[in-house]
Order: sequence, then structure tokens, then C-alpha cells
Amino acid sequence: MANTTMTPGVAAGRLAAEVLQQNFGDLHPPLGRHEAQVAADRCYFCHDAPCMTACPTTIDIPLFIRQIATGTPDAAAKTILSQNILGGMCARVCPTETLCEEVCVREIAEGAPVEIGRLQRFATDTLMAKDVHPFMRAAATGKRVAVVGAGPAGLACAHRLAMHGHDVVIFEKREKPGGLNEYGIASYKTVNGYAQAEVDWLLMIGGIEIRYGTALGSDVTLDALAAEHDAVFLGVGLSGANAIDGFDKANVGPAVDFIAALRQSPDLSQLPVGRNVVVIGGGMTAVDAAVQSKLLGAENVTMVYRRGKDRMSASVYEQDLAASKGVRIVYNAQPVAVHGNGSVAEVEFEYTADGTGTGETFRIPADQVHVAIGQGLDGAPGALELTGSKLALSDGHRTSHPKVWAGGDCALGGEDLTVTAVAEGRDAAEDIHHSLMG
Repeated sequence: MANTTMTPGVAAGRLAAEVLQQNFGDLHPPLGRHEAQVAADRCYFCHDAPCMTACPTTIDIPLFIRQIATGTPDAAAKTILSQNILGGMCARVCPTETLCEEVCVREIAEGAPVEIGRLQRFATDTLMAKDVHPFMRAAATGKRVAVVGAGPAGLACAHRLAMHGHDVVIFEKREKPGGLNEYGIASYKTVNGYAQAEVDWLLMIGGIEIRYGTALGSDVTLDALAAEHDAVFLGVGLSGANAIDGFDKANVGPAVDFIAALRQSPDLSQLPVGRNVVVIGGGMTAVDAAVQSKLLGAENVTMVYRRGKDRMSASVYEQDLAASKGVRIVYNAQPVAVHGNGSVAEVEFEYTADGTGTGETFRIPADQVHVAIGQGLDGAPGALELTGSKLALSDGHRTSHPKVWAGGDCALGGEDLTVTAVAEGRDAAEDIHHSLMG
């Protein structure tokens, strides 16, 4: 974990191993076969399917639920995976409460939607447990495509290209594939190494090679990739975390680094956590960092967001989850300064009115601070055109370079959701395929 030192306020082993195991167990236990059929029977199978419209990958939700109801979960899984090859992960991490389930007719009429996310997990888990892959490669085209980044967008793009018969090489700067699915999601949402198991299953399609420890810019250039391949897809995410004054103090750092360290830790009892933890930000990353700090044994965890509850990008469900774990959420306050002699001791905030400072300040004791106020693109690779801090795209997810496409968080339109990244990677792959095949 970046910029963390062991101090009197930051220590490992605050909780016993068995307590940690319980705290980081599966947030939503999987449905059994009978439970899934009962849940599926609640679906009205609406002809206009508002749930399908609300899904960024446009999965035919009424169809896969009907397939579960009729006892064919493998067919349901193929319906899901034909649109979203990472449907198993999305079933675990998607904010279904603000997407498909929010527009479910049962939710509107009764306040209790069909459990679409859990049903999707039941179907995909059932098929994956059989260690088979439902798709086959088309005849080889002789075309070769480079994909930069083995996150959701890159993996979805690579799989769809491989299905079309193209050879794909993924260049990944880390030691493991998965991107934020592996390094940036709360552990209690993806237990038992699911992220890696899903990637291994995806690669069963064949035709995909992954080269680890290869970063764009330092190890390979965009111009070289474009020269050596018929097309290039960029799914590099956003690696530059936005900072605040006081980032140089010990035990202050990006929330994404804390989450990554936790996800890769072989023994959570050895992971240091503060006694008084402050998380700055209002998105899913902030919630994940705050909740997991509490689950590790922090006594006081406070999330601070600069606007009101209704403006928070984390869903109401996620906010309620944080509160249920003992996280205090302070709205309408922005950071002013981090105080401390070497290590953080307090964070000073200013009350705001719709994000604008009011001049009134207060301080919160802190021995560990996680900053989750967004990330940016570390420069434009290959001098590609940017819109703001993201890659500008034209139709088909093309960048300003004629042989380069992009998708996911690094590109304009990315919404910091796994399901959106999958949709963009998939759609870019289709455009690449049509472009290569004339």
C-alpha cells in the first residue's frame, strides 16, 4: 500500500483471523437451484423489457430468466454471455439497484424487484462450474490485433475479436489480468479468487496471448503496436489518481492503492489499518475503501463528500451498506488541508453549499487517509486527441489514429462501471472486425 507506515495509530492484526474471514465473506450468497427458480417465477417477462433497456450490455433479461424458470440455466448463461462475456463478474459488482432492477416493474409496483443480479450469477456460475466454453472461434482471418490493458474493456474486446477468428495479443503492465476486477473491487464482492477464475475461463476461447509486465509508453509505444498489428485497442483505464494537499504525509494515499493492496494480500491480519480512518470522496471506490477499513478493524471511519447525498455517485444502496457497517458519512464538506508532523494527524474540511466553500471549517482526527476523488489519464498515448482528460472517440470507438480504438474508463463516455467497459470493448471489437474485413 502506497505511502503507509506502521505508526501507533496504524497497525496490523486488529481483528482475529476468524473474524476477518467472516467480515470478508461473500456479501450476497449465491442462489440455489430451487431459490433461483422461485426468484425467476416473479418475472413478468415484459414485452417492452425496461430492464433490458437499462442494461449497458443489453442482455435479453426476460429471456434468460425464462430459461432459468424452465430449468435450463446453461442456456440462460449463453444468453447472458453472448452480450456480456464478463457476466459473472457484473452479476457480483454491477449497481443493479440503479440499472436493471431499478426499472423492474416489480420494483415500481411493489418496491421489491426481481433479483436480476443474483439470477445472472446463478446462471453464469452454473455454466462456468462445468469448465466449458460456450463459444467457438471462427475460421482464422490472418489478422492480428493488439489490445493494451487486460481489464474489462480489453478482455471483452479480445474475446469478441478471437471469436471472429482474429489473433489477439494483450499487453498488460501488471502481473495479473483483470484490471479493476482484480485490483479495484471490494474483496467481499468477489471472493475465492473469482476474478482470475473468470479470466482463465474467458481465455478458453483460444487465440489470445497475454504479455505481462509490458506498459504502454515505457515498454512499448503506440506507433510500434500500430505498425506491427492490423489494429490496436486501448483499454488502459485511468492510472493517475487525483491528489490533495498533504499527499506527501505518511499514511495518506489513493484509495485505489489501499484496495489493491487488500485484494492482493495473502493474509489480511498482516494488512495495516488506522484506528481513525478518513476517506475523501463519494463514489464506489470511496465506499469500498471505507467499508473495508471498518471490516479490518478500524474504530472510526468517516467518509467526506463535497456535495449532498443526492449528488453522490455511489448508489443509495452502497451508502446504506457503508452506514450499516458503522461508517459515518459527512456530506457537503471539502478538504482544505492535511495536518500532522510527518504522519497525518487531522484533516481539515470546509463546509460547502452545492460544492462551493462557505468559509466555515472543522477538523477530523485521522491516522490514515484514503483519497478517492477521481483518476485521470497519464498523458495521451501517441499524441491521441483528448476531450478533457479522456481519449476522444468518433463512431465505433475510434480514436484520432486510424488504426486505434479505445474503450472503458480511459475513453470519453466511460462511466467507471465494469458493465459499461465490457459493452465498449465488445462494440469496439465489432467495429474493428468490420473494418479489417472490409
